[in-house]
Amino acid sequence: MPLKKSTPPSAISRRSFIKTAGITAAAFTIVPRFVLGGQGYRAPSDKLYIAGIGVGGKGQSDISSFAKSGKAEISFLCDVHDSRAANSVKAFPKAVYYKDFRKMLDKEHKHIDAVSVSTPDHNHAVQAMAAMQLGKHVYVQKPLTHDIYEARMLTEAAKKYKVVTQMGNQGSSGDGVRKLMEWYQAGLIGEVNEVYCWTNRPVWPQGIAWSDKKTAVPADLDWDLWLGTAPHKEYVEKLVPFNWRGWWDYGTGALGDMGCHIVEPPFRVLGLQYPTDVTASVGSVYVDEFKRGYFPDSCPPSSYTVLTFPGRNGKPPVKMHWMDGGIQPERPEELGPNEVMGDGGNGVIFIGSKGKMMCGTYGADPKLLPTAKNKDDKTPVTIKRVPGGAEGHYAQWVEACLAGYGKMEVSSPFEIAGPLTETVLMGNLAIRSFDVRVPKADKPDQFDFPGRNIKLLWDGANMKITNFDAANQFVKREYRQGWKLGA
Repeated sequence: MPLKKSTPPSAISRRSFIKTAGITAAAFTIVPRFVLGGQGYRAPSDKLYIAGIGVGGKGQSDISSFAKSGKAEISFLCDVHDSRAANSVKAFPKAVYYKDFRKMLDKEHKHIDAVSVSTPDHNHAVQAMAAMQLGKHVYVQKPLTHDIYEARMLTEAAKKYKVVTQMGNQGSSGDGVRKLMEWYQAGLIGEVNEVYCWTNRPVWPQGIAWSDKKTAVPADLDWDLWLGTAPHKEYVEKLVPFNWRGWWDYGTGALGDMGCHIVEPPFRVLGLQYPTDVTASVGSVYVDEFKRGYFPDSCPPSSYTVLTFPGRNGKPPVKMHWMDGGIQPERPEELGPNEVMGDGGNGVIFIGSKGKMMCGTYGADPKLLPTAKNKDDKTPVTIKRVPGGAEGHYAQWVEACLAGYGKMEVSSPFEIAGPLTETVLMGNLAIRSFDVRVPKADKPDQFDFPGRNIKLLWDGANMKITNFDAANQFVKREYRQGWKLGA
C-alpha cells in the first residue's frame, strides 16, 4: 500500500533543526496532554501520544505493545525504509509518516508526548537525545547505545531533562528476576562471587570480510539516513535489515544484542555497578587452513569475556563470565543429566557460597539447584510484581509517562539501564582491544597484538582504561560529519 506521508518541510540543516526545535508548530488535530493542562495534568480519558522512530521488525512490535495498553496513541511513524515500515503504516493509518526523525521532531514536537526508538544500535543515542532535549519521554531498544560514552550521556540527560525513560529489556519487568532477588536476599544460596552468562548468538554472519559485492540501494531505502552517525560506505547486499548486527560500525555483536537481556538478572540481583577490570579472548577465523583471517571491522564469531566488579558492604568482588558463539560454562554437578541448562541456548548461573541458582533469557524460569529444591520452596514474595510481567514492560512505561517524571517507578530507567549498558559495552571494548595490532619494529610486515593477554583496568568515573590507551578509542567513536550528540 502507498505510504502516508506528511507534506515535507523544506530541507533543513542540523543547525536549523536545533535552532527551530522550540518554535511552536502549526495547529494540528492531535493535542497532547501537556499542551492541554501543563506538565502533570491528566484527564480521565487521557492518552500518551507517541512517535516511533524505526517502526519495522522490533519497532513494530514495540509500538503495537504500547497501543495495546489502551492508553497510548501512535501518532507519528518514522523509518528510513518504506517497505519495512509498511505493516506499521497499515496498522496505524491515522499516524503521519516521516523518513527523517529530525524533520519529524522539528515539525511535530508540539504534538508528541513520547518517542520510541528501535533503530540499529549506532543511531540510538542521537535519536533519543534529540527527543529528550525537547522534553519527550523515551523508550529505547537494547542495547541503550552503541558506545560507553553515549550511555553515560543519556543517563545524565534523563535526569537533566526530567523525562521518563525505559530500555527495551522487557525481562527486567518479569517475575523471574524478582524471584531470583528474593532467593538471594533470603540467603538461600549465600554470597555470590561468580556468575556465568552465555548465549548461542550470533545467528548472523560475524568474523568475515566486508563484502565487495556492491549493489543498488533499494528504491525505498534512504541509505544516507540509515548510515546516520556511521562512516560512509557503499551499500552492500544483505546488510539490511538484519546482518548489520555483526559490524562494529553499526552493531554491537552477540554481547550487545543479548547482554542486556542476560546480564541484567545478575546486575540487578547482586546490585552491581561499574566493573574494575576486564579480560577477553575471541574465536579465530581462517581464510584458508593455514592462515588466520583478520577482520577488525567485523565482530568475532565467538568470545569469552570476564568482568570483575568491586565487592560492596564488605562482600568479596564478583567475577562475571560472558560466553557467546556456542561456548557454554561447565555444567553444574547439581543439574541432572537430562535437565536443560538455562533455556538451552542461553542462560545465567549464580555460584553462591551455600548453593546455586540459574535462569534463562530475560531472567525467565528461575530455578534453585538441584531443581528438587524448587518443589518445596516457600520463600515469601517481598518484591512487588509488574502487572503482566515482562509483557507489562510497555504498559508500565506508558503509565509512568502519563503520571509524569518521578511519580511512578519503571523497571529499566536509564539510571539502571545506562550502567548496565556500559557494562555490556565494556565487554565489547575488551573484545575489540584484542584485535588492536601494531607493526613490529624490526619486522614491519609482521604485527604485535598488545591488547591480548592483559587485564584492562577501568576507571569507571572517568570512562577510561588506565593501562592500555589504545583501548580508549572504543569508549567514544567519532560521528560522521554533520552528526552530533545533542544540541
